[in-house]
Amino acid sequence: MRESAKLPAGHPPVAIGKVGLLLVNLGSPDAPTADAVRPYLRQFLSDRRVVELPAMLWQPILRGIILNTRPKKTAANYAKIWDRTANDSPLRVITAAQARALEGVFGPDVIVDYAMRYGNPSIESRLDALRAAGCDRLVIAPLYPQYSSATTGTVQQELFRLLARERWMPAVRTLPPYHDHPAHIAALRASLVRALEGLDYEPERIILSFHGMPRRTLDLGDPYHCQCQKTARLLREAMGWPAERMPVAFQSLFGRAEWLKPYTQPLAEEMARAGVKRLAVMTPGFSADCIETLEEIAQEVRDAFLDAGGEKFAAIPCLNDSAEGMEMLRTILGESLAGWGAPV
Repeated sequence: MRESAKLPAGHPPVAIGKVGLLLVNLGSPDAPTADAVRPYLRQFLSDRRVVELPAMLWQPILRGIILNTRPKKTAANYAKIWDRTANDSPLRVITAAQARALEGVFGPDVIVDYAMRYGNPSIESRLDALRAAGCDRLVIAPLYPQYSSATTGTVQQELFRLLARERWMPAVRTLPPYHDHPAHIAALRASLVRALEGLDYEPERIILSFHGMPRRTLDLGDPYHCQCQKTARLLREAMGWPAERMPVAFQSLFGRAEWLKPYTQPLAEEMARAGVKRLAVMTPGFSADCIETLEEIAQEVRDAFLDAGGEKFAAIPCLNDSAEGMEMLRTILGESLAGWGAPV
């Protein structure tokens, strides 16, 4: 590691010469309790890119109603999927594992770390750590395959807000959406094939469930819906399947506004009532399993499908830190590091 030159006498040396690679995902509370969920939800739902209502209208609702009613229910759902061995949320456990698996892959001058947009470890704390370690170049990797203002966009905005305080700003690259990257589609296909081979039945339908967004985001020009559809189309083509066997749906609705349709749970129930007995759900908009996949899909949607007459249900795991998932990350992150890190 080099040190900066021509510093005033007595000034501590500044470490430079390293590249910081920061994986970023959405986040989770520090514990499956209402007291831990409340500040997490306050931070998350106060983000103007997540809830695009005027603050004067939204904040009284958030602080007066939602933060007094929702934390207990949300905490109970986190308790269902909490990693008791690690005493942590699955999302944080998996993202940390992804970061560990990438250590040393891009050469000795690339330091790999991870952060959460909401909760801990914060983007701010990890940026500070990377700068202290001598990183004068940064690659920020929001692990959302499809771009949305409420996901990738808010990570980038927070990054730029934090860097704006710096006098000596690092060179920065951000990972572009990888919804249609050949390595991503290949990883999804390999993961799906492996998961299907492990089932004792053949699904009649496989729903591709993406996180929902308000319909107005599409009308305002957010590319998320189109990128979800392209991921689905490319995966169907890779599998050689028609759209009817692998339809797209959207989950995790919030509030009363219209969201992107069709909605995942009602679609699963409709399929069961129409005679579909064997169903699987895959979530190719999530890079790591989390409450939306482990609780909402694997438990809530499963129960709804079975109650409506279905007989077999499977939630296909996310790519996580699987062999195919890590090969994909090495490929797309290696492209973003080109010229900065050692060749892979």
